[in-house]
Amino acid sequence: MQTFYTDMLCIGGGLAGERVAIEAASAGFNCIVLSLVPPRRSHSCAAQGGMQAALGNCAMGEGDSPDVHFEDTVKGSDWGCDQEVARLFVDTAPIVMRELAFWGVPWNRVVPGPAVYFKGGQKFEVYEKEEKAGLITARAFGGTAKWRTCYTADGTGHCVLYTMDCKALEVGVEVHDRVEALSLIHDGENCFGVVARCLRTGELLVYFAKAVLIATGGYGRLYKHTTNAVINQGTGLILALDTGIVPLGNMEAVQFHPTGIVPTDILVTEGCRGDGGTLLDKNEYRFMPDYEPEKAELASRDVVSRRMTEHIRKGFGVKSPYGDHLWLDIRHLGEKHITTKLREVYDICMNFLGINPIYELIPVRPTQHYSMGGVRTNKDGAAYGLKGLFAAGEAACWDLHGFNRLGGNSLAETVVAGKIVGEKVVEFLKGYEVDIKTSYATAEVKKQKERIEKLKRSTGGENVYKLRDEMQDIMMEKVGIFRNEKDLQDAVDSLRTLLDRSKKLSLVSNGIGANPELAEALRLPGMIKVALCIAYGALQRKESRGAHYREDYPYRNDKEWLNRTLATWKEGDDLPTLNYEPASKVFHLPPGDRGYGEGKVIPSDSDDKSGDNK
Repeated sequence: MQTFYTDMLCIGGGLAGERVAIEAASAGFNCIVLSLVPPRRSHSCAAQGGMQAALGNCAMGEGDSPDVHFEDTVKGSDWGCDQEVARLFVDTAPIVMRELAFWGVPWNRVVPGPAVYFKGGQKFEVYEKEEKAGLITARAFGGTAKWRTCYTADGTGHCVLYTMDCKALEVGVEVHDRVEALSLIHDGENCFGVVARCLRTGELLVYFAKAVLIATGGYGRLYKHTTNAVINQGTGLILALDTGIVPLGNMEAVQFHPTGIVPTDILVTEGCRGDGGTLLDKNEYRFMPDYEPEKAELASRDVVSRRMTEHIRKGFGVKSPYGDHLWLDIRHLGEKHITTKLREVYDICMNFLGINPIYELIPVRPTQHYSMGGVRTNKDGAAYGLKGLFAAGEAACWDLHGFNRLGGNSLAETVVAGKIVGEKVVEFLKGYEVDIKTSYATAEVKKQKERIEKLKRSTGGENVYKLRDEMQDIMMEKVGIFRNEKDLQDAVDSLRTLLDRSKKLSLVSNGIGANPELAEALRLPGMIKVALCIAYGALQRKESRGAHYREDYPYRNDKEWLNRTLATWKEGDDLPTLNYEPASKVFHLPPGDRGYGEGKVIPSDSDDKSGDNK
């Protein structure tokens, strides 16, 4: 059995993981990145639309500032975010976008002179100033007062990830791909590594490290319909949950993106609507202004997804063999715009749907897309419960997003949080030594070997893929955009049954070597536990906030629920233990009306949450 020693171990090779690794390696520390796939195949590569940062360079971004970005972010979160973190993020984002440009990201730039843009299908003209020529430009995204989403056509994640991976190679980050972490090595107080499994050979590996980072992305594959890649199964969250110590934060906060294409659920970017695309119903009627007169298609994602679902429920959906959908119309943007600034959307439509979006409507519906919940950390990215454990990116509940994130804020978070958390990890590593207790690693390796051998010998008869499909159906049907007591209770009861059945998993294959069935069987019980954290947290939260919408409790209840859910899992339990903490220690922006959505609020007893009150 191979054993590796390093200063910094990053679990996850996407943007957040590599950005933290770059910071540590640049400071002279040894750094290893573990990744299920080669880093350039990480799900960060699929992000299209852009990254928010208040640069204020383009004409429609004039007057923007971190203060305006902060206000948009807090309102977008439905006052569920940590406002200290939001302030850190908006202040650092402009610095990071310029840093990425220095590293080689080919941002779209301001072209001086008259320019055309579309809003609500109508053409408008704006003049770009000569003195702004060549500066990073921006596009509109939902829930923002100004244009501030920096972009590279609609392949932003691709461009930034390739740039980041080159930088990681430059500073000496070591990457071990096709390796999956199975469990954290810890003594109940300190984390000092992981037990991992090589997906090529099936061999167990031990990694010892002074600091460990979880940056494994989201958990979209808990749902039947998701824009997420097949690797997004919540593996990092499972690692934390299995400790019984490290909590997951706000797991009930699950975002559905308005425009997943039908039937593949591949995302078409919010940039389509930001650039002037519109949503149409079966009659090719633009319906969003009827629901949201001010923001229309550019309300926040939770609101647009709900409005689309409402409209379909009223009978205005387009019938198809794959269920009802609506139309996204970008035809009026023209061939040049679509084949340059939305070229990935063009390719996706042509290759996966066989339609040409220059001339045809795109079939779309709300699809699970993003997880606001994750491994709960403080503002430095340090996980609760174990010293030496950190988290960043979508896998973390750093809590920039609260109960709904704004488009463009998550892709920016990967690199902004990566920089901030990376700097804190470097501070942590300087002068820090840990007594690595190999006995804990030996015990953990033995435990994982026993799990694997039990699966190979089992005659319980439960098929891993059948159970996974049942879990995904439950989550999609019962824990979706609209939630209620009966459905959530049914989901919790059904998932508890699945968790019990997962103890009887049997392999059809021999489980030897590069074996996807064994890998899935090792993950599935943890996936069901993560699903239960979502469903049970949603059942207990008797209010509507952001993406968590209870039909039976339609008001945002600041009086009782202005807080964050913390879920831990005690060994032997079949439900998570839930605790709560304040949504934010500091309220720079007191709770109020978002300016879009239903606007139903039960105010807190004290309205005096402005300034630095704690």
